[in-house]
Amino acid sequence: MSIFRKYPSTRLRRLRKNLNLIELVSETNLTSKDLIQPIFIKENFEGKEQIESMPNIFRFGLNHVLSEIEELINVGINAIAVFPVIESSKKDEKGLEALNKSNFIVQSINKIKKEFPELILIADVALDPYTDHGHDGILINNEVANDETVEVLIEQSILLAEAGADIIAPSDMMDGRIGLIRDSLEKQNFKDTILLSYAAKYNSKFYGPFRDAVNSASNLGNSSKSSYQMNISNKNEALHEVALDINEGADIVMVKPAMPYLDVIQSIKKEFKVPTFAYQVSGEFSMLKNAINHGWLDKEVMLESLVSIKRAGADAILSYAAKEISKEINKV
Repeated sequence: MSIFRKYPSTRLRRLRKNLNLIELVSETNLTSKDLIQPIFIKENFEGKEQIESMPNIFRFGLNHVLSEIEELINVGINAIAVFPVIESSKKDEKGLEALNKSNFIVQSINKIKKEFPELILIADVALDPYTDHGHDGILINNEVANDETVEVLIEQSILLAEAGADIIAPSDMMDGRIGLIRDSLEKQNFKDTILLSYAAKYNSKFYGPFRDAVNSASNLGNSSKSSYQMNISNKNEALHEVALDINEGADIVMVKPAMPYLDVIQSIKKEFKVPTFAYQVSGEFSMLKNAINHGWLDKEVMLESLVSIKRAGADAILSYAAKEISKEINKV
């Protein structure tokens, strides 16, 4: 009997001998440049306040948000997405405060871009922060009216572009809005303003903490957004949505949420090969963060979750953990 065992010539463990080798042959690399930090800015408020349903995430007053952005830049984050938390008294059935040329988010964007001109600022386009019913559009006969909503979204987009937003991000899921917003931006000489379409935004149950953060949860109540956000069961429909938005002039497309839809991210990237973003939404973040804080999961699970999104094909990721993970990556 031979003293030599027959082993396969290929031993994959050779490349896992130590951390340096593992990193050397890593197929997917996540860096700070891949991360975008969402920020909630609260009207008529100073300082910062904890969002109860989102551990270590805050609403910032405009006076404090500048110092927060400076911290983000110092840890390697170069892109933010801003979301307004406006006074309840300014919310109405049609979300008209979104069209106020001196509204809170317009003033905020102006101030941020003046202080940090090189920062990439993404501005959300939708009416849910401004409506007293919590929907992303105008209600007619208790249904979200597509075409009437798009008319308002066009005006909102122009205001945000005028304020200095680098990227306009329609998250409303109205049909045809990308083409009409693109045409209007061109006519108003905002030819270089980037359109990031929430092209595949699902009617997910992972959005709860976000609605708490912008104070729209109580307005929406038990009402559903299923008539305009995507069916969670569908992937081919997502490809259809993305194709339409690209043809209408979207520069970047996005999938939301992220981890439950990794297959969608991968399919979109493979099919269209355009810049594809993913949004690790509030429910995903809070679920992991609470498990980490309770000791149920190791803290590295957050990084693992973001790597999985990047591996699926996302070019950039909106995540509430962006600042924390950037510190971890860069050992700040």
